[in-house]
Amino acid sequence: METLIVTENLCKTYLIGGQQLMAIKNINLAISANEYVALTGPSGSGKSTLMNLLGALDSPSSGTYWLNGKDVSSLQDPELAAVRNKQIGFVFQTFNLIPRFTALENVALPLLYANMGPEDRIRMATEKLCEVGLSKRLHHKPNELSGGQRQRVAIARALVNNPTILLADEPTGNLDSKTSDDIMDLFENLHHAGNTIVVVTHEADIAQRALRVVRLTDGQIESDIIN
Repeated sequence: METLIVTENLCKTYLIGGQQLMAIKNINLAISANEYVALTGPSGSGKSTLMNLLGALDSPSSGTYWLNGKDVSSLQDPELAAVRNKQIGFVFQTFNLIPRFTALENVALPLLYANMGPEDRIRMATEKLCEVGLSKRLHHKPNELSGGQRQRVAIARALVNNPTILLADEPTGNLDSKTSDDIMDLFENLHHAGNTIVVVTHEADIAQRALRVVRLTDGQIESDIIN
């Protein structure tokens, strides 16, 4: 199976109050195509820092990160932005939808940045919204949707560019337990459809829905277990 993510001795150090804080230390991790992985651990364990590095939102202090065969760790900000736009679909806890846009317009937005024509944008955005079960909510704005529906719009937006990986940061953090189960069912369906998914969560029950659980403690990998 093709390996999509490889990190070697990945480290990230922050300067806080004149002192250096090493948030992650010597992370060695490989994730293959069509894996469904949860990154978990307590607050302060380094999982959010690792997510930012895997998502090309930040650069490591040392070590190497390859994404789809490309050394991302050596790239500068404009190049990192290109990697994010083309290869990574993000799903955030707070949805990050534009309030004045409809569901269709929110999902189509990344395609506008990709210089795609209007007809193709509408077609692809509609397809993704149908995939996540929102075929009857295309023209609703976020304030007309439930929390679970807003998260489905965010997932459709993350998928519309056909990214290499789908990276979800606490995707059920603002949802009730029933809606959380529905969203995790959707992730399972997306995985079965061939998507590579990495979910970052501090919730043990959410992590257990993934097929592989990588647990971080004090900035290091404590365990890496196949469910």
